[in-house]
Amino acid sequence: MHKHNDPKHFHSKLNLNEKSSFPEKFRQFHHHRHHHGRFLQHYTYFRYLRPLGIAFTFVILYLAFYWGGNEEIGILFVTLLAVKEIIHFFLMWRLEKNIFKPMIHLKQGLDEVTKGNYTIKVKNELSSDLGIVIDAFNEMTEKLYENEKLQMEYEENRKALIANISHDLKTPITAIQGYVEALMDSSIASKENQTKYLKTIHHNAIYVNKLIDDLFLFAKLDMQKLEFQYQCTKIRSFMDDLIAEYRFDFSERNIQFYYDVLLEENVQVDLDGKRLHQAINNILNNAIQYGPAVGLSIEVIVYQQKDVVCIDIKDNGPGIPTEKLPFVFDRFYRIHRERPKETAGTGLGLAITKELIEAHGGRIILSSKLNEGSCFSIQLPIC
Repeated sequence: MHKHNDPKHFHSKLNLNEKSSFPEKFRQFHHHRHHHGRFLQHYTYFRYLRPLGIAFTFVILYLAFYWGGNEEIGILFVTLLAVKEIIHFFLMWRLEKNIFKPMIHLKQGLDEVTKGNYTIKVKNELSSDLGIVIDAFNEMTEKLYENEKLQMEYEENRKALIANISHDLKTPITAIQGYVEALMDSSIASKENQTKYLKTIHHNAIYVNKLIDDLFLFAKLDMQKLEFQYQCTKIRSFMDDLIAEYRFDFSERNIQFYYDVLLEENVQVDLDGKRLHQAINNILNNAIQYGPAVGLSIEVIVYQQKDVVCIDIKDNGPGIPTEKLPFVFDRFYRIHRERPKETAGTGLGLAITKELIEAHGGRIILSSKLNEGSCFSIQLPIC
């Protein structure tokens, strides 16, 4: 079983239910409102009522000693009490700054999280344990926000995937249905027309079957349930055998083909031969599908760069506009949407290729210029 290292797959490992459990815990916070009220009552007392009580105590002490005939002692006691209360006030000010206000801000932040606002941040200027708690709160809201975005992206991708599958299945199935109904019509007696209709039905059936196969493979890749059989393989021998399968076919199609390996004999790559073959096959088929009908040229070069083996697959096709390059590996994306169904692919080939290459710990890079062809560069780590 392979494991994705790419960060884009990290979200598939997250427990999406975890996101909903956080707000649930915070909702429990409101079941204890009497504790919050008690805390705020204490805070109000220390901030507003206690200074009034201290002032009242000063007045009573001073009046008691003044009426008792010993004004000097009264002043002394009042002074000592004032010094004590000033020290106490300073300590309370520190307590308010470092404890009460941060806790109130933290509570306000918790209230915002219960409302679904995961962008809230609590300002923290403390280095105490409470500061660590506030930092943990801010980190938690950031993760909640990231999970929320991932959930939204997942939902959008799911809707787009369903829409694309529906469209891609409906078109060939509608065509099959139409031609079958035409064949069932006794008015079509021409053998030539019957053969033509049957070929069209067969072509669309193959397309539907290919789409289902690609969807099944992509789903297993996306869920990380596709089994890989990795082996340390001499990449030169592997590529020689793979290319030998295509030489005859390319010759039959009048495709100019060039292949070269600039590697030492013993360079090895940890790979699943079947899956890498499939990835390269998708790229070659893509070059044939969108390349010129006459004069197509394909070039495959294998070489080493530091600790990776590079497989460059170049063609002299129409190229890809710069603004479309970022979307080439997206599922169901087609560069030439105006192409007829006879030459259109499922739109999953390059997306599957990217997943397969990344499952090998490698990456694929595309460079292309309009009317100058394209180059897919596969990079695989050396054993």
